Amino acid sequence: MSQHQEQEQLTSYQKKMNPNVAMVLSILLAGLGQIYNKRYMKGISFMILEIAFILATFDFLWLGLWGIVTLGTIPGVDHSIYLLVYGIVSLILIAFAFMLYIFNVRDARKQAILLNNGWQPPTFKQAIKNSYDKAFPYIMTAPGLVLLIFTVVFPLLFAIALAFTNYDLYNSPPRYLVEWIGFANFTDLATVPIWQNTFISVFGWTIIWTVVATSFQIVVGLILAVLVNDKRVKFKKTIRTILILPWAVPGFVSILIFAAMFNDEFGAINRDIIIPLIGGNGLPWLTDPTYTKMVLIMIQTWLGYPFVFALFSGVLQSISSEWYEAAEVDGATRLQKFKNITLPHVLFATAPLLIIQYTTNFNNFNIIYLFNEGGPAVQGQNAGGTDILISWVYKLTFDTNNYSMAAAISLIIGLIVSVFAFFQFRRTNSFKEEGNI
Repeated sequence: MSQHQEQEQLTSYQKKMNPNVAMVLSILLAGLGQIYNKRYMKGISFMILEIAFILATFDFLWLGLWGIVTLGTIPGVDHSIYLLVYGIVSLILIAFAFMLYIFNVRDARKQAILLNNGWQPPTFKQAIKNSYDKAFPYIMTAPGLVLLIFTVVFPLLFAIALAFTNYDLYNSPPRYLVEWIGFANFTDLATVPIWQNTFISVFGWTIIWTVVATSFQIVVGLILAVLVNDKRVKFKKTIRTILILPWAVPGFVSILIFAAMFNDEFGAINRDIIIPLIGGNGLPWLTDPTYTKMVLIMIQTWLGYPFVFALFSGVLQSISSEWYEAAEVDGATRLQKFKNITLPHVLFATAPLLIIQYTTNFNNFNIIYLFNEGGPAVQGQNAGGTDILISWVYKLTFDTNNYSMAAAISLIIGLIVSVFAFFQFRRTNSFKEEGNI
């Protein structure tokens, strides 16, 4: 093609390719803008995708959107929960289609601008190769993305939706319909006496449990790591092995053993230690909430310190001995060396993992439920004396079938953990640019 012909073709594109027209055409029907830009294969592909999507999913999307709005209209026929599931899936499919549609519109406008600037469209073979090269990362990650959406995003959206319904034992489909009730569940938590008292009690204990139990295991792990790392201590490997042994035993096994040991009637603690020392019937480890809470904190300290100990031991061994030698030359005491060298270095390197320890214990269901099932019972509340939020949610779901209230509390838990983690990570030096400790 001569230079004159190329100039004429360029002038022709400049006259015809209006980006706004291409964008409007793509909005009206996917692919029209690409056809307007003389990208026929791409335009036809977009058209086929849109038409196939509409034909294949129209009935399902219509049912899903109707279902999520109404949750059914005929008791015994319409299943509200199925309709809610269909509705959420429909919204996810629409979100995918919408993103593809936005890409189609932007692509049409962008290519119209490129054509006006002299860009030459590739041949069909080149277009296929370029598309494959650009799309390869997305093709490889697409299965994982789809799995993530339907195993994480979908259950999350379902739980959020349930929090705004009246789905419980007395409103269970298909015999009864579930209804949208707005923020009524959250209002009940704040105003209805039994819900209010229970929530305040459980939430307060959850905060105490998280802060105290986690802090204890961190402090114990740090003290033991510093002591074992001292150069005057011999047989370090043997000592470390012994101190890490609680970590080697499965947690649920240790918890069940402790539950048997602290049993009020036949436990070894009362029978062999407490009764011989003070007489009587021993201490009410499982029937008095105060004693049960004390035991739970001690057990969690026992179960949690080995990980922290191993973590701190590795960090301490990375601290240069020259720092301590320089501090000794300056006349620093042991406390000053610990405060100005050891502690800042350890916290800088391990802060994210320590934050995770707090968020993990906030939702530490295993120890609460396996030790005493969140008991003992408390008068005037629908949760046990040692229930934390997550174990209370479990009881509401499986014991009383109050799914909507359980979902509402789960939403509160998620918000609390997310906000805490977000602000703590933002303020943690480990996630900022490297600098002086």
